[in-house]
Amino acid sequence: MGGPMMIPLAAAGFIGAVIFLERLLYLHKGQIRAAEFVAGIKAALKNKRLLEGLALCDESFGPIPRVVKSALLSSESGPEIMWQSVQAAAVNEFTLLERRLASIALIAKIAPLLGLMGTVLAMLDAFYTMNVQGVYIPAADFSGQIYSALLSSAFGLIIAIFAWIGYSFLNSRVRALAHDIEWAANDTMLFITRGMPDDENLHMAGKVGDK
Repeated sequence: MGGPMMIPLAAAGFIGAVIFLERLLYLHKGQIRAAEFVAGIKAALKNKRLLEGLALCDESFGPIPRVVKSALLSSESGPEIMWQSVQAAAVNEFTLLERRLASIALIAKIAPLLGLMGTVLAMLDAFYTMNVQGVYIPAADFSGQIYSALLSSAFGLIIAIFAWIGYSFLNSRVRALAHDIEWAANDTMLFITRGMPDDENLHMAGKVGDK
């Protein structure tokens, strides 16, 4: 049913689903409470415990701790070096966040084309059969061939719709996580460059320390 193009369509749908689930789990695992994490880092820095802040980054999973860790490692090298270090780490993390998203968008684009190709091939086969058998081809057989031909187009459109929905959802998660990365990195750098004031985020630091 649907012709030979149903095989690549099914493969594209399966690959898209696997990529979507992998990216969804990766982004979910990397999402942390940025405000509480940064407050914990500030609490460690206020007490002059840089190693404790680095250990907190190592114990936490995700792009936010890795970018903040780059700020801590270069905190004694001056604001310019610290900013460059954070920018390099953030660019690397953004690349990891956006990995394979383009593949889902590609599947969404080519799935309707594969479905249309399957329909065209099935229609050509139907009209070739009609040409060979002439007017004696049963109407039921011809309508069945048309039905099979349209199946590939419908299947391709369904894959494209779900692929675009998945791509848009993941893209929104990436943008939200990228915003948290930028905020956490900038807030940490500002805190360090201001000399780590003791009266900043004391209430949040207390909450984090209690946990």
